[in-house]
Amino acid sequence: MNPTPEASGLGAVQARAGGPGAAAPSPREILLGAQARTGSIPVCDHYSGVEARMRKSLQLQAEMAQEFGACVFDVTLDCEDGAPVGGEAEHAALVAELALGAAPGARVAVRIHPADHPAFAADVETVVGRAGQRLCHVMLPKAESVQDVEQAARALDAAGAPRLPLHALVESPAALHRAFDIAAHPRIQSLSFGLMDFVSAHGGAIAAEAMGVQGQFTHPLVVRAKLEIATACHAHGKVPSHCVVTEIKDAAAFRAAAQRAAREFGYTRMWSIHPDQVRIVLEAFAPQQQDIERAAQIVVAAARADWAPIAFDGKLEDRASYRYHWQLLERAHQTGRALPGEVRHWFQPPHH
Repeated sequence: MNPTPEASGLGAVQARAGGPGAAAPSPREILLGAQARTGSIPVCDHYSGVEARMRKSLQLQAEMAQEFGACVFDVTLDCEDGAPVGGEAEHAALVAELALGAAPGARVAVRIHPADHPAFAADVETVVGRAGQRLCHVMLPKAESVQDVEQAARALDAAGAPRLPLHALVESPAALHRAFDIAAHPRIQSLSFGLMDFVSAHGGAIAAEAMGVQGQFTHPLVVRAKLEIATACHAHGKVPSHCVVTEIKDAAAFRAAAQRAAREFGYTRMWSIHPDQVRIVLEAFAPQQQDIERAAQIVVAAARADWAPIAFDGKLEDRASYRYHWQLLERAHQTGRALPGEVRHWFQPPHH
């Protein structure tokens, strides 16, 4: 039987925790162990590398943060593909300046050059050394091994950012083979699939169509890569981030790809390379409103029962289903969806 609104409300939860104002652990602390703790980062990672587009991306992020009341996507400023050859140092300085000038509460990241690139050390020194306190993560492209991750982590530490998370791009067959080891590294927060480089790394053995919006979901080697990366992330409590869709003018195709990534391939985050793609990612990865409401009822009822098993609508619910419903609420929050009043307190920033 559904609990009544009064029985399932915030007051009841507070009463179980010792009354209004009592400090009670978040469901996240109670329900999510290391394997399930996939992080609470936005579902969209928006990339830009040209100065005008980087500035517009940050402006869009600020406007949407005001609209949703939270920062609902990351902006990653690109030093790898964004920097002109010979102009890497100047581009890194621009990226540092833009990160430092971002709005309060902005989530700004940087994609640096690969660990074996001549500009790698300078990227880290310039961007992380100057603006590390304003960055939410650093993306390491072409991460071939755990050794590459270790090298990047040491560089971040030396630049004064010892707790800055690393994201890594898996872009070759060898990197895919080591995806589980890379995902296991404690500094890694997320793995992304580098579709274009992965296909080209096969020396023509994979047809160009596999880089398209249709072929990337049907070619066996590409499908296998996507599934391996998603599984590696979930095995170690990290965030799997789906690759780009280059058909930037085809909104319907992009929407279909985002929905498949979220519903069939186990991804909880996706890249955007055009401003119009951001809202499509948010919609594709957001739970349905009826599912949000049901999840809130179950989690509140579970909290009232001190997380012991309960009967809800004639079905047994326990820690496993509580975890599922809590993660659904987290995803709703990350996508800017309205949360029922009785669970909003769990998503408020701590007061100091």
